[in-house]
Amino acid sequence: MNRPVNRRIQKQKTRRAIIDAAFHLLDAHKSLSSISLREVAREAGIAPTSFYRHFKDIDELGLTLVDEAGLALRQLMRKARSRIESGGGVIHTSVSTFMEYVADNSNVFRLLLREHTGTSPAFRAAVAREMQHFVEELTDYTLNHTELFQPYAQLQAEAMVRIVFSAGAEAIDANKLERKEISERVEAQLRFIMLGALQLCQRKRALKVED
Repeated sequence: MNRPVNRRIQKQKTRRAIIDAAFHLLDAHKSLSSISLREVAREAGIAPTSFYRHFKDIDELGLTLVDEAGLALRQLMRKARSRIESGGGVIHTSVSTFMEYVADNSNVFRLLLREHTGTSPAFRAAVAREMQHFVEELTDYTLNHTELFQPYAQLQAEAMVRIVFSAGAEAIDANKLERKEISERVEAQLRFIMLGALQLCQRKRALKVED
């Protein structure tokens, strides 16, 4: 292995260490705006000057964290859909998978929650994009597996994503029993939305037939 390849691999490892260090620092008491470059560098085990070889500033690192958090969660929900295709219930499997993620990756989910309503326009926009990705994927899934019209499928997806993220905010510091209760409530709410969307769609079809 030649030196350029070695350097590239080491650079990737250092970048990963910086990202992991920042996620580790984002606990219940610290947000992106309250962690410093020096803290991140110390946690990653690098000199502060080395940080700039990978990120322009702490804000650029923050945008990378938002992208990674959203991508990780989307990948997990895609796995949930694979479990659904193997015989699991759509709503129960999706909610269970989401709650498992929140419990196991609380700092990552905190980032999405905080920055969604945070003071940085760039971070808010980045989180909004991630949530829109969820809506689009859920809309596509619904169109492929139900008879909903596209506008109804999108409205249903938007409502479901908002409810699930709100439940995640509740569950983030909850104990196992509390998370179970939150999950059961959310599953019921999502079923209400799904049944309501189907009813509206059926009514619209019936009106078209009458016309």
